Amino acid sequence: MITLENDDLKVVLSSKGAELISLVDKKDQTEYIWKGDEKIWGYHAPNLFPIVGGLKDDTLFVDGKSYSMKRHGFARTAHFRKIEAAPQQAIFRLRYDEETLKSYPYKFEFQVIYHLKGRKLEILYKVINMDDKTVYFSVGAHPAFNVPFISGEKFEDYSLEFQYEDELVTHQLSEKGLFNGKTAIIPTEKQELKLNKSLFEKDALVFKNIKSRVVTLKSKLSNKTVKVEFPHFNYLGLWSKENAPFICIEPWLGCADSEGESKDIRSKEAIQKVEHGHVFETEFFITV
Repeated sequence: MITLENDDLKVVLSSKGAELISLVDKKDQTEYIWKGDEKIWGYHAPNLFPIVGGLKDDTLFVDGKSYSMKRHGFARTAHFRKIEAAPQQAIFRLRYDEETLKSYPYKFEFQVIYHLKGRKLEILYKVINMDDKTVYFSVGAHPAFNVPFISGEKFEDYSLEFQYEDELVTHQLSEKGLFNGKTAIIPTEKQELKLNKSLFEKDALVFKNIKSRVVTLKSKLSNKTVKVEFPHFNYLGLWSKENAPFICIEPWLGCADSEGESKDIRSKEAIQKVEHGHVFETEFFITV
């Protein structure tokens, strides 16, 4: 485990998945990150790479060849190498090897970089092309925030405030986690989405190309908030489980397959690419 700390916050990170596993306000010891209970959902804030969402039949197609890959890719369970650890910054690296090439035929380095600044945690994703051809990929975040933040409150006391008055159109998922072609409008009050568990009866809410790039989780009973800023991410997922005291706010550059015919990775919706000799970077921010 690696700890980042300043006067305001204490952050704990794991080399497994380069995952954020704790974010504590030092002033009152409020923990904002879900504890990762295996009986409910065993992750805290997984990093998603080289795909986001599910693949039809758990199969990735690259240049006419098929490869087996589970939902959200292999990075979230991989062991990352720590290449820097300072009091307020940590850098983790996952590099291709014989095992990754069996499921993802590209030579890459995927870095996750954490930087603590005051009450803000910056998370930078960096994809380095180490191949002699273009590398195609998706990348995303899946942080789970405790709801409620403090005892005595309940899930329904919380809401999400969007940066703009977006019409929230969710693209629905099948039981296998694939887009089924159906959409639904999620009712809001101006910029506010009030939380309740019925929102997630049909799996995650997935919004494509919404205008908002800032979402704030807040309680009507206290002044505590978590703000997630994702300036370069076009897709946003929201998810929770039945009777689980957390909500995931998920900025994505990529998404699940749709039902029907599978597509080559080059043709997948929202796919990203980095050319030979180049580096791809994107970042998001969590502020409490």
